[in-house]
Amino acid sequence: MAADLHCHTKISDGSVGIEEIISMAKRRGLSAISITDHDTTAAATRAVIIGKRQQVNVIHGVELSAFDNQRGKQIHLLCYDCEAPDRLEGLCRRIGESRRKAAMAMIRKVLRYYPIAPEMIVKCATGSTNIFKQHIMHALMDSGYADSIYGELYEKLFSPEGGSALVHPELPDFKEVLELIHGSGGIAVLAHPTIYGNEDALDELVSLGLDGIEVWHPSHTESDVERLAAFASYHNLLMTGGSDFHGMYGYKPHPLGSTSMPDEHLQALKSYKEHRKK
Repeated sequence: MAADLHCHTKISDGSVGIEEIISMAKRRGLSAISITDHDTTAAATRAVIIGKRQQVNVIHGVELSAFDNQRGKQIHLLCYDCEAPDRLEGLCRRIGESRRKAAMAMIRKVLRYYPIAPEMIVKCATGSTNIFKQHIMHALMDSGYADSIYGELYEKLFSPEGGSALVHPELPDFKEVLELIHGSGGIAVLAHPTIYGNEDALDELVSLGLDGIEVWHPSHTESDVERLAAFASYHNLLMTGGSDFHGMYGYKPHPLGSTSMPDEHLQALKSYKEHRKK
């Protein structure tokens, strides 16, 4: 058996609800999952309760967006097994508001060229704590301007290399986010280090108390996994992994559990706090 500790629901930028993901996990025989929605603990808290009811092991999680000001890069930190989620609420609200401002600016840019009803975008984002690029693209699909979420139009509008409608939210420094994760009693793990090129920050993160690295991720090659696992082993860091499941809103098809972590590392995560206390 294996665990998938990275997936998203409708509450952020996924297309599937909490109960559906938990049912999927049960059908696929996963030993554990963690719902790690962006910058909100709402799904995680509910998922733990629903998981107990359906006899699925659900680990409380959230993926927090941050910025590496020194290196000029976005960086995401996964927070697992948070003991006091309320201590993250202020941070989540702040990031959420920044995301909303960026989303409104992106919508205004899109509407200049594609006269769709803003209500269509809002409808696509129903149930989410925010409006994400996938919701805008879904509305453009429904209006006949695109035949997929990701494709030529997405690249034109939202490519990191000069997308005409892309607006980045202002994000807190990763040092602050790391400190708040630990202040909430959570375990801090660097998410998908290769996506934003965050490996050059690893030494600093370790010095600040980083607990683990997401070693297994769909974006990682075999050599990435070997290199990250070696770094984690050398520094006695936890190793986690998951599919980064988003349902139909995923950049590529990655079914729940298609990328996972071995159970031995799940057990290490579960016992980590007890070992840290000794």
